[in-house]
Amino acid sequence: MLKAGKLDSDLLKSLVFNKITYRSDEVKVRPGIGEDCAVMDFGQYECVMSTDPITSAVSDIGRLAIHITCNDIASNGVQPLGIMLAVMLPEGTTEEDVAHIMGQAAETAGELKVEIIGGHTEITPAVKQPVIVSTAIGKTPEGTSQSGDDMTEGDYIMITKSVGLEGTGIIACDYEEQLRDVLSEDELETARGFLDLVSVVPEGVAAGKVGTHGMHDITEGGILGAAWEMCQIAGKGAEIWYDSIPVMPEVAKVSGYFDIDPLRLISSGSMVIIVPEDKKEKMETAMDAAGVPCSIIGRVKPAEYGIMLMKDGELTEIDPPYADEIYKVVGKQ
Repeated sequence: MLKAGKLDSDLLKSLVFNKITYRSDEVKVRPGIGEDCAVMDFGQYECVMSTDPITSAVSDIGRLAIHITCNDIASNGVQPLGIMLAVMLPEGTTEEDVAHIMGQAAETAGELKVEIIGGHTEITPAVKQPVIVSTAIGKTPEGTSQSGDDMTEGDYIMITKSVGLEGTGIIACDYEEQLRDVLSEDELETARGFLDLVSVVPEGVAAGKVGTHGMHDITEGGILGAAWEMCQIAGKGAEIWYDSIPVMPEVAKVSGYFDIDPLRLISSGSMVIIVPEDKKEKMETAMDAAGVPCSIIGRVKPAEYGIMLMKDGELTEIDPPYADEIYKVVGKQ
């Protein structure tokens, strides 16, 4: 029996990627560990596409369904243009429930200036809570999308905002009563408000203009999973500095209460940006201009160095991503 959460990297390769045999000359970026998007050759432009599900949230599923794939498009340094939603709802869903979900989705898409261009909606006994799969698209001039293939030894590893924002926001919304034992009303309000911070479109587009050696929206598997996946793309190692990773107090308290690791917690709203050495100051200036907090948390190393976490003066190897920490909480209410 497989565990809840996305497949681990070995299974993804053997059961999914290795089954795909047909190759088109018009596909420039194909499925791979750590690849957020596919890229298609559209002549003078590249078409950038991404698809993702929302399965662990309930109260904010409409909003998160828009952000999750728009963030992936932004991880290529591209402004998303359109999005499609496949909405599966459980029996017992009301008209008010549908209106709430689609109202959230429409409002969020409007804020990002992304049009909802199609999809599918149905009530089905196949799900026990709402599930949305979203597919977003963007376009960029040929040869300008960002890629982790460009990672170079000595590059800086930067992240924006704080780790664990999305996971903490979901837990705070769906497990509010339990958290009153550990969070004040002000802290609960702050934690719920993290779901207002899950877009990385501003920093992705701003970073794309400066030029990066790759970006990755931090989703399932958290910052450690994202760092591991990016190293797989480029065949590089990394040293991540534990003490430099920003963790908001509310994230730390919620993680402590549920005994979960914030560094392995789903973290949409935070972007990993691989910054060339000669662009560090320019990138920090661009993030400041975009109003996005950022932190340097490590350096890219040669492959033989490994993918390592520096904590308390000791190096430990970072394991591949596994089931996200949020699944230790979701479903236990």
